[in-house]
Amino acid sequence: MKLYETAMTPSCKRVNIFLKEIGGEVDRMALNVREGDNLSDVFKSKSVNGKVPVLELKDGTTICESVAICRYFDEVFVNDLALFGANPLERAQVEMWHRVVEFQGLYTAFQAFRNITAIYQDRENCVAAWGDESKSRVSEFLPVLDKRLAESDYIAADSFTIVDITGYIFIGFAVNGLQIEVLEHYPNIARWFEKVSQRPAFQS
Repeated sequence: MKLYETAMTPSCKRVNIFLKEIGGEVDRMALNVREGDNLSDVFKSKSVNGKVPVLELKDGTTICESVAICRYFDEVFVNDLALFGANPLERAQVEMWHRVVEFQGLYTAFQAFRNITAIYQDRENCVAAWGDESKSRVSEFLPVLDKRLAESDYIAADSFTIVDITGYIFIGFAVNGLQIEVLEHYPNIARWFEKVSQRPAFQS
């Protein structure tokens, strides 16, 4: 297996943390998306969405979308962590909270950052007003997440799951990319964030 990645991007970070959690190792190919490595015909022939990360299997089959890659790794690397849930109810709760955190949090934060900074204006139409609106939506979601973490040590279940990986990346992106003072104003998020950040898989 070979993983095509730009390690600093949030989606690639999610896959890398997941791999560390389950003890998996794969070969890697570093790409520079800012310089447009993902825009080549060769790369686009491997990636349905034209983005990193992409996992290429030995027979040439490729998988894109970071959660899909994590699901594959969860099946092929033996582990007992149940990062997608340990029983039918947990698996449903993980799916539910994962979609909530992705769509209302991480994806919306991406939209805010890309449109406000116009970092990829050479390849997409950037709308500053949409970036501002998206940042407002991120801020509106934070109390929802904080309320959930007042009720539970982890986002989706009683134990650590992939949703906590996604949530961690979202909060880090909101703080560092969007300059939102999350940890100063949301104590339950701050407590959870500190706890999760101490896990070995989250260390550089």
